[in-house]
Amino acid sequence: MTVITCIEDLRRLHQARVPKMFYDYADSGSWTEGTYRANESDFQRIKLRQRVAVNLENRSIRGTMIGQDVAMPVALAPTGLTGMQHADGEILAARAAEKFGVPFTLSTMSICSIEDVKAHTTKPFWFQLYVMRDRTFIEGLIDRAKAAGCSALVLTLDLQLLGQRHKDLKNGLSAPPKLTVRNLLNMMTKPRWCMGMLGTPRRQFGNIVGHVKGVADMSSLSAWTASQFDPGLNWGDVEWIKKRWGGKLILKGIQDVEDARLAAATGADALIVSNHGGRQLDGALSSIASLPAIVAEVGDRIEVHMDGGIRSGQDVLKAVALGARGTFIGRSFLYGLGAMGEEGVTRALEIIARELDLTMALCGRRELSSVDRSILVPGTFG
Repeated sequence: MTVITCIEDLRRLHQARVPKMFYDYADSGSWTEGTYRANESDFQRIKLRQRVAVNLENRSIRGTMIGQDVAMPVALAPTGLTGMQHADGEILAARAAEKFGVPFTLSTMSICSIEDVKAHTTKPFWFQLYVMRDRTFIEGLIDRAKAAGCSALVLTLDLQLLGQRHKDLKNGLSAPPKLTVRNLLNMMTKPRWCMGMLGTPRRQFGNIVGHVKGVADMSSLSAWTASQFDPGLNWGDVEWIKKRWGGKLILKGIQDVEDARLAAATGADALIVSNHGGRQLDGALSSIASLPAIVAEVGDRIEVHMDGGIRSGQDVLKAVALGARGTFIGRSFLYGLGAMGEEGVTRALEIIARELDLTMALCGRRELSSVDRSILVPGTFG
């Protein structure tokens, strides 16, 4: 039996158990993948100050994100095709997050629908919105999220156009996968995944199929999504969505200080410093490198979160030290999901929580509220 001690162990198991096109979708970036790699490697450049002879009893890593109490300042990020990493993946991940006490964010491009996740959870989850040209559909999505009791809307701003993702193009990514010889041969080596998929009816984009006129199968869905991402998205649309939603709003995809100012001016509750996991503009700064300037500019006006590259509790601690009020994990929980289903997501959260607590303690702190830049070695961060 494999002993799982870190997120990397889950990644290896995920790669062994999930078809190549879906593993590659989770674990890749755009163009040269330079930004994708920097998201992770830039965390490693930041060094911690070890402190000793400090009373470390009664520690706590609890916090809040947009006023919601959380077991640690970590949320599960919205990730498309989660239900292709493991059968009913969004439901399983949402249940694991609920039990652990952290937010789960459902993607517009999920396999399990808003209603599916609502039916299998007992507490509110968050919903992530992509803005499409079909505004009637978007209005309907917002209304469905409200009806499901979603407690926050996460509006993604950095996907007006799709980044050049070489692996997805070469793999012919689709949901469900096309039954080509290459795909069939690969799936034959993933029996656990195949058995799970045979046992669920959820194999297409549940938030879209059956909810858009003329979209009843995969062929029409492919044509629809190719034409629907809206390059005309602008700050005026953010105001319209904010009014339509009427609840807690988080703006995702902020990398630039000027955009952070504009985001803060909308009256949104939080922004997420994010480069879409390195899957959009290759050559952009890593999220952790972008974080300090944005916190300095708008951190007193809007709650600043970040995602991108978090593979450990140490990474979470470094982000908090640089001013993040919350963090999001995408790949880290997907590795767990693909490896072991709901149990794997729980294991990923347990690993990050333990690493966060232990690292905080070895830096001489007992509560996250006391963590700031003073736990970092000067000159190793931006």
